Amino acid sequence: MIAIKDNFYHLKDNVYHLTEEEMALLPTEDDIAFYEEHGWFITPQRVIPDEVIDEAILGSEKFYQGERDWVIPYQTGYSNWQPGDGDEIRNNEFVSLQKLELRKLALQPIIGAIAAKLTRSKSIRRFEDQLVYKAPTKGLGKGAVGWHTDHAYSSNCTSDKLLATWIPFHDSEENRAPLVVIDGSHKWTGTEHLRDFNQQDLPKILQKFAEEGKEIKEVPMVMKKGQISFHHGWTIHGSYPNYSDQVRLAMAVHLQDETNQYQPFWNNGKQIHHFLDLLCRKLPNGEPDYSDPEIFPTIWSE
Repeated sequence: MIAIKDNFYHLKDNVYHLTEEEMALLPTEDDIAFYEEHGWFITPQRVIPDEVIDEAILGSEKFYQGERDWVIPYQTGYSNWQPGDGDEIRNNEFVSLQKLELRKLALQPIIGAIAAKLTRSKSIRRFEDQLVYKAPTKGLGKGAVGWHTDHAYSSNCTSDKLLATWIPFHDSEENRAPLVVIDGSHKWTGTEHLRDFNQQDLPKILQKFAEEGKEIKEVPMVMKKGQISFHHGWTIHGSYPNYSDQVRLAMAVHLQDETNQYQPFWNNGKQIHHFLDLLCRKLPNGEPDYSDPEIFPTIWSE
């Protein structure tokens, strides 16, 4: 048992309750069909209150200044931007395990309720999350996030219902580096090793799929503050450099349905482990328990 378990022992799962106004924000059957066909979905209306996002912005500022409410007992093995690393892209993983304001945002019940509808699931747990900051490029054209699929980074997961929500902390204009998805790519084959988050050459990555005759349709997630998007775990996505004159700040929360479990996975003869396998409790057989409520809290349950 590691120290972080004591740190989080007192944090309870959310109360699974939505107001009538929030119930009206849930996806319709047509919305669910759209998600299943295209691999992404944008909420038509704002679903996250301004005050929750504003708290998250303040929490992010404190996080970047080095303030932590809980400390992960490891400094390596995950993306962990530090001052001095440059501001083109600040990528920090597992921030909801470290800062209360970011945890509050990640565990909003409406997020889990929408994800449960889209995936036709009974409950949704948080899997992991990341805070991504992009400084303006100032004409240099740097700071792209390369095309990748989330499931390629979560090969130890058994579920094909994995998805993520992208939450911009401000209006997400097309020139301010919004998330961009490749429409319908969750149905493609050959993406199980697409782990090019840090690859800046966006056209080069997609060239392979273009040569295979696949239709490549890039869809920017342009939204107002408070709207959020969802994308399937196999949907190819990335983002362009920040061509605006303002900072781009957003949080991605990766989600798992109630059926998801750990599975051993090997790549080129090497067994792959997810970083969170170190933190969560273990099953009787010694394998990581992806239902550990302290590391993978339930966001929504029927």
